[in-house]
Amino acid sequence: MPPLIEKAERARQFARAIASDLAMYNEAKLAQGIQDDTLFDLMKGEIEEGRTHFQSRVTPEIASTNLYDRAVVDILLKQRGQNIKSKIW
Repeated sequence: MPPLIEKAERARQFARAIASDLAMYNEAKLAQGIQDDTLFDLMKGEIEEGRTHFQSRVTPEIASTNLYDRAVVDILLKQRGQNIKSKIW
């Protein structure tokens, strides 16, 4: 097993890579979740699986931060969701 990620910047990159994979492999769910304002309910399993993977590869100090959550919002909503019509924007 590779060593745990100790640097915050590397952990941020890793979190964003996981979030990008979530978006890429779940495009239909992502679009539907944004349109219906149910994204976090619809993708709960996938998001939690990604969180578990992130936490398994970073130090406990980094795992206790919000790096993963911020990456999920940045990638799924801000980046991928900006061109999808939604009830809330």
